[in-house]
Amino acid sequence: MIIMVTGGQRSGKSVYAEHLALSLSENPIYMATAHIWDDEFRERVRAHQERRGPEWTTIEEEVRLSRHNVRGRVVLVDCCTLWATNFFFQEDGQTKDVDSAMKELTEEFDRFTAQEATFIFVTNEIGLGGISANGVQRHFADLLGGLNQHIAAAADRVTMLISGIPVTIKQR
Repeated sequence: MIIMVTGGQRSGKSVYAEHLALSLSENPIYMATAHIWDDEFRERVRAHQERRGPEWTTIEEEVRLSRHNVRGRVVLVDCCTLWATNFFFQEDGQTKDVDSAMKELTEEFDRFTAQEATFIFVTNEIGLGGISANGVQRHFADLLGGLNQHIAAAADRVTMLISGIPVTIKQR
């Protein structure tokens, strides 16, 4: 089963997804995709870690989710926005072209979700705002929008959080 939880920044996606995972399993996996780039973000990660209890198994994986055997488990991937960032930005600070990053991301998503498990993917909906004047931001919006569409097409359920309120978008 694939569940997608989307919404804007600070909309309550992660808390909702964590509660959902715990309702489906007594010992879910939390797959953290974040690359910590500064102290402020490190503090956000620490707050997320403190919120989760000992029942969680945490796996930190920035790129190759499919390296991990999660068969038979409930897996919360938080978040696809940061995961996509890890494919888009290269070590030298340059960006990949959207098409090659999209191909890598969707192939990795498909390999990972080929396992028999319950997957919950948290992602940001960044397509509701205006179009950025910054070219890199526009290209990233193209990438994340494409990834979100790929996940939503594969998903059995899509829920959008608006101001902490879950709204069902898709239910199979």
